[in-house]
Amino acid sequence: MTNQPYEGYDPYQQQPQPQQQPQWGYDEQQYATQQWQGQTWETQTHAPVPAAPPASAAEPAYTAQQQYAQPSAQAQAQQPTYTPPAPAPAPAPSPSAEPDAGYGPATLAGNARITDAQRARIEGRSPIIEPGMQPALLTALLGLLLAATAPLSSYALVVPLVILQAVTAAGWFRLNGMWPARQGIALAFLGGLAADVAVLVAGRDQAPAAILGPLGIWVLLTLVLQLRSHADPDTRMYGLMATVASSALTIIATGYLGADPDAVSVGGAAVAVAVLARALPLPTPASVIVSLLAATGAGIAVGGMTGLGTTGALIGAAAAACALIGHRVASYDYPSRFVHFTAGVALPLAAAAPLVWVLH
Repeated sequence: MTNQPYEGYDPYQQQPQPQQQPQWGYDEQQYATQQWQGQTWETQTHAPVPAAPPASAAEPAYTAQQQYAQPSAQAQAQQPTYTPPAPAPAPAPSPSAEPDAGYGPATLAGNARITDAQRARIEGRSPIIEPGMQPALLTALLGLLLAATAPLSSYALVVPLVILQAVTAAGWFRLNGMWPARQGIALAFLGGLAADVAVLVAGRDQAPAAILGPLGIWVLLTLVLQLRSHADPDTRMYGLMATVASSALTIIATGYLGADPDAVSVGGAAVAVAVLARALPLPTPASVIVSLLAATGAGIAVGGMTGLGTTGALIGAAAAACALIGHRVASYDYPSRFVHFTAGVALPLAAAAPLVWVLH
């Protein structure tokens, strides 16, 4: 019996083909695949890689990967490395530089400097700055002038009243951020002068018609002038509202001229005391309570001297409440120093005028 080499069991008894193509092993397939990728990647800048002979069975599978990765490593080693330049040190601030104005630092990303009011809102603080003691002193002085000139005559009362109306017209426009607004300020101030003249001509008995008549006329005149404006609709509407409000406050301040002189004395003294007490360095709730109590006491004292009696306490408390509202309005949203010395001075007295007029 002749010994035959063992060829394995063939269940289908297939005869081997005479010229069968050689089967590639895993190493050869991997090499061929990577060789194909090496020939087609970056063909515009690199020459095709020549074909290498098939790897033997003892050669590791990653030989072709090392051959393919070697040119890239050499190319990377030949490339110069880029080192970014060190930033220049910031210049030290000079001792003679001006102090910080309270604005945030400027940036290069398009974020403009924020105002104090915006910074306060971001930090969770209240964007309210009260006028302080100096505007309160001016308000008290103007209120005492009204209280002192009211018993003398209507023409004597007109002098401090005209000052109050001028400051009211200018302060309201500046409080709303509209400056310069000379036409609106002049229009509102002329409305107050027209109401003063109407009351002086018609007398105190006809004061309601003499005050409400100019008020309606000035509202209509303001509307006509704003319709003739060539500004955009938003600007015209904003100017219309500011002019109407300023004219209304200025004309309503004429109520001091149409009220009883004793009531004007009580109201002026009560507002003066209330604003001074509000400017004291106290917590806000305590300051408001002290202001109301002080104004009520001033109303009782001045009412006793003028013959109003207990009615003076009511007028004093009501005038003080309106004055505190005007004081709060003038403190809104980090107002400027000009606002404090115009609206901060005039609004407490102007807001109290209707109550003094009605309660006399």
